[in-house]
Amino acid sequence: MKKFAFLAWPTLSGVLIALLVLQITPQYSAPVVTRVSLTTTNASPKVVSANIAEDFVHSYADAVAKAAPAVVNVYIRINDSTALDNGQPLPRPSSEYHSSLGSGVILNQQGYIVTNNHVIDKASEIIVALQDGREAVAEVIGTDPGTDLAILKINLQQLPIITIEPSEGLRVGDVVLAIGNPFDVGQTVTKGIISAKSRNTVGLNRYEDFLQTDAAINPGNSGGALINTAGHLVGISTAIFSKAGGSNGIGFAIPSSLAIKVMRNLIENGRVIRGWLGVETQELTPQLAESFGLNNVRGLILAGVFPDGPASKAGLQAGDLILSFNGMSIISGLDSMRSIAEVKPGSIVRVSFLRNGEALTTKIIVGERPST
Repeated sequence: MKKFAFLAWPTLSGVLIALLVLQITPQYSAPVVTRVSLTTTNASPKVVSANIAEDFVHSYADAVAKAAPAVVNVYIRINDSTALDNGQPLPRPSSEYHSSLGSGVILNQQGYIVTNNHVIDKASEIIVALQDGREAVAEVIGTDPGTDLAILKINLQQLPIITIEPSEGLRVGDVVLAIGNPFDVGQTVTKGIISAKSRNTVGLNRYEDFLQTDAAINPGNSGGALINTAGHLVGISTAIFSKAGGSNGIGFAIPSSLAIKVMRNLIENGRVIRGWLGVETQELTPQLAESFGLNNVRGLILAGVFPDGPASKAGLQAGDLILSFNGMSIISGLDSMRSIAEVKPGSIVRVSFLRNGEALTTKIIVGERPST
């Protein structure tokens, strides 16, 4: 008996000590993980606690059910001057229509729909088909070839609308779903992640700022919705990188924030108003900089100056080397073009430049970029 007591006492002491440690240092108890939620309306990351089991998403059905009713099919008719009578039943898309040329997304109860400009560019007539079976003739409110966006409008009541999430909060690796009507097989959902952001050298549009995703995007998806796992719109599916015409896991979408900005311009002004300097530029490469005897200098060479344009009126000439706009150094020609486009026409921009090795400055009154 004494021998048993001698063995039991150390064991009991160990248990008591372990309990005391757990009380003092609770971080060694049941594991808890944190996850970042990007579903708030202001796109600010919010950290919440969750059990490990809750981090494994088994279905995106709730997100799809929330967004899919607002995603429409877009059919067009080309080279047919006969207008459809709104008082007559709409014909189902047939040989006189392109089989579903694209998709679109209903943005509000007023019936405004965003799609790609290339979807409706040559259409003489546009039919929008909703998920609930209704159809309507669509009016083109405005187009913006520079971003490949277009805004349509339909006159139907009790429309399903999508919730919009500012795309700035997206991170590479976030799960996204693409909803559209690829190859006219019917509304289809595909899953992927955000593969990259701010792709601006794809070569499709003048003003590029694409989200890249590996969610399958195919012909017919153009103009459709790219949503997050909360069912909120984060992008407009636009293009794919493919040699055979099918999805190879490299798709591009226009960020929702850019789409909304273009929509507001088209609705309010009938066009997108952008700043313009009236110049053609060439980026200063290291090789060109060396030929000019300039080391560690970044800038834009003025390859051409439009007569009577804003830059011409400010005294700039072809051959001048632009170093900065409003004190901000040149990073790239594309970034500079987008920055100027964001400036309100009539604003004054201070420009620093080199001419024959002499550092000069001037002020330019920004004009409005011509529609052509």
